[in-house]
Amino acid sequence: MEDPKPTSSQLPTEDNGYQTYKAAGKLSGKKAIITGGDSGIGRAVAILFAMEGASSLITYLPEEEKDAQETKQRVEETGQSCYCFATDIRDKKNCQKVVETALKSLGGIDILVNNAGTQTMIDDIKDLEESQWESTFDTNIHPIFYLSKYTLPHLKNGSTIINCASVNHYIGRPDLLDYTSTKGAIVAFTRGLSNQQVKNGIRVNCVCPGPIWTPLIPATMTTSAKEQFSGTPMGRPGQPSEVATCFVFLASQDSSFISGQSLHPNGGVVVNG
Repeated sequence: MEDPKPTSSQLPTEDNGYQTYKAAGKLSGKKAIITGGDSGIGRAVAILFAMEGASSLITYLPEEEKDAQETKQRVEETGQSCYCFATDIRDKKNCQKVVETALKSLGGIDILVNNAGTQTMIDDIKDLEESQWESTFDTNIHPIFYLSKYTLPHLKNGSTIINCASVNHYIGRPDLLDYTSTKGAIVAFTRGLSNQQVKNGIRVNCVCPGPIWTPLIPATMTTSAKEQFSGTPMGRPGQPSEVATCFVFLASQDSSFISGQSLHPNGGVVVNG
């Protein structure tokens, strides 16, 4: 899938985000699972992790194989390894296989990035089918529980779990009711799991992006919604590489005194949460 066109001429190019990033070996030797690593934020996380010295296993749906291979190529250009695992993580058995495959391929797990998600715009609850509500929760929140549960026995003191939520949980996006609800659940899960695991030296945090120009946007948003997509205080949407820096920070020892928190790369939207 080609990268979608930006909605604002002020939007920095994605490649420029990688070119200007200054790596410092902050994740040298680390091993990460990244769900939804084929494109968008997941791809950017895999690339910046690799630039910092980490190898990764990325998960994605089988139909996204071409995109996943591009991510793999971009990671390997940095000299790090990237293992591709096509699977549907809505099935908890597949989540178990993800962890097993990561342990075998990477030789361990230091970082879990729960990034995969889906959204479909519906203006009114009366038009929101129960099947879509259930499907969104099956995709956006249940795999985070499964993967965290199955990964934790293999994480050591100093390991990290980073979940991807959204600004929409804080602003109450009306046309993404099911999606927004799952993102609120992710923030709550992050806080609870952090309080549970802090005694084990495992930090759990969350990233809550604002409008970020990823392939998910043109695929799921109406024309009018896309036209309003640059409506941030900064006057533009962000690029995935501008979000991935938050994941690097939370995965590294730079954030050693931070757990149970959310970072907000959202173009200046004040959320107070």
